[in-house]
Amino acid sequence: MRGLHWNAVYVLACLFPRLLAQCVICHDVQPAQIYNPVREHAGQTFFDRWAYYGNIDNTTWGNVTFQDQANATARGLTFINSAGNAIVKVDNTTNIPPAPLVNRDSIRLTSLDSYGVGSLILIDVVHIPYGCSVWPSFWTYGIEETWPLAGEIDIIEAINDMPNNQVALHTTPGCFLASNPPQTGHTLETDCSKPQGCIVAETKPNSFGQGFAQAGGGVYALLLESDAVSSWFWSRSDIPASIANATSSSPMDISSWGLPTAAYPSSACNIDQFFPPQNLVLLTTLCGVWAGVPSIYASTCHTPTNNCVNDNVIGNGSNYANAYWEIRYIRTYLSANATPTTSSSAASPTDSPAAASDAATTVVVVTQSPLPTAEGSSALPTFQFPEIIGIIAAVAAVLMT
Repeated sequence: MRGLHWNAVYVLACLFPRLLAQCVICHDVQPAQIYNPVREHAGQTFFDRWAYYGNIDNTTWGNVTFQDQANATARGLTFINSAGNAIVKVDNTTNIPPAPLVNRDSIRLTSLDSYGVGSLILIDVVHIPYGCSVWPSFWTYGIEETWPLAGEIDIIEAINDMPNNQVALHTTPGCFLASNPPQTGHTLETDCSKPQGCIVAETKPNSFGQGFAQAGGGVYALLLESDAVSSWFWSRSDIPASIANATSSSPMDISSWGLPTAAYPSSACNIDQFFPPQNLVLLTTLCGVWAGVPSIYASTCHTPTNNCVNDNVIGNGSNYANAYWEIRYIRTYLSANATPTTSSSAASPTDSPAAASDAATTVVVVTQSPLPTAEGSSALPTFQFPEIIGIIAAVAAVLMT
């Protein structure tokens, strides 16, 4: 029996890794979901790979003129502060007299990299612009086609004195937010082709405005995969250890993150069809076709004349003291099961004729590849949980004989 004992030990040793993996699945313990680092925007190099819009807001018709990089730097609208964080702000010092049309200076940045299926985006923010007339957003869109042919994903977006963030997708007809998606947020709209997009409202506290700033900010994450678009938010005190302990070179394991704020499963929207590679956009506009709409403005702000422009944009700008981004980092990742390819140039964005200043020089295009298969692994059987128990019991009986 001694030889049989050792044969049994050998069989158990060979099967143990496979059995353990099956037990993990049966007990709903999440296996590691690893994403490898691609790029970090942080510190003194934060602004190195962004294009400055350098034109009026001719997409949402806000009362701003987006500055080019030279003007933005000279006027202190983009800089790195003493804490090493990036500041992106609205002009809050210029006195603008009353006129039929007025614009205040602001910033719109578009990344020189684009990200497709298999990508993970993290932004650690200390402060998001807020206040009456203020409309900040951090979002993605496909710059190689006219909006919204290549989709848009709003990661951070809210207006005026709203207390919470909203996540949204914008697409051509045919993409929807599924019924009862696995998310913690509150669904406001399900048709992604409507002007407002398919919207999920954040239900966690301190996701926007003064509450966000007083809580020390937080982290937002976007995951773009073939099976779903997912977005998370954590206030500063709730950031998962996998993010809090990470460095710019650390792989990111998302298996402990739990349910996202917003989940857009592919069962109601073909992610690969509606979302080709996306560029990142960070901006702040004022008033415009959302924050400045009279009925919306009156419901989210209370000012002397209830007029977005007259009560805010006009004047000395001191009411824009809180209209700035303070960003610790933006980090991008690629699924361990995806393969990047690099192109030497990219087409200019075509959401407007004047958007040529957003032209990219290098694009990271992410394409999904099959899961790697170890040679000979197909010979291993797949066991169900009752079979695992039976195998372990049988081997144990032999060993104890």
